[in-house]
Amino acid sequence: MNELKQLIREVPDFPKPGINFYDITTLLKDSAGLVKVIEAMRSQYSALPFDLVLGIEARGFIFAPTVAYALRKGFIPVRKPKKLPAATVKMEYELEYGTDTLEIHADAIQPGQRVLIVDDVLATGGTAAAVTKLVEKLGGQVAGLGFIIELDFLNGRGKLDGYQIHSLIHY
Repeated sequence: MNELKQLIREVPDFPKPGINFYDITTLLKDSAGLVKVIEAMRSQYSALPFDLVLGIEARGFIFAPTVAYALRKGFIPVRKPKKLPAATVKMEYELEYGTDTLEIHADAIQPGQRVLIVDDVLATGGTAAAVTKLVEKLGGQVAGLGFIIELDFLNGRGKLDGYQIHSLIHY
């Protein structure tokens, strides 16, 4: 997967000084790179027993539905507040400076369903941990978490102990 790193643009000092942002838009526009990502995710999870693929707004919406399609599974969106039209369940979680909230439709997951969570980046792990709690709050089971990029130096895995995690690219 190291060849995929060459397709990811590194933007220094974004969104603030001292942060090195890994921009996947350059990967997305490369058809061979995009196919390689989706095929790698499909291959990784083709033998895993699960029912649904969950994607987190916003960039998780790029990869999760395509992985769901490739594996012939349904897709569940997790969104920012007030974006879903029916009854929702909310989860507030800590950010580096403050809090944020995510929502899922209350009927998105049936008790016992196994869910694969797919997102673009595993950084500090706060968002992913909040989503695992949402899945479990609805009675679902987290089958695994898949990421395109993992920022190892931020130790996001530490907030996800006990879950199966797979990342294609590590920084």
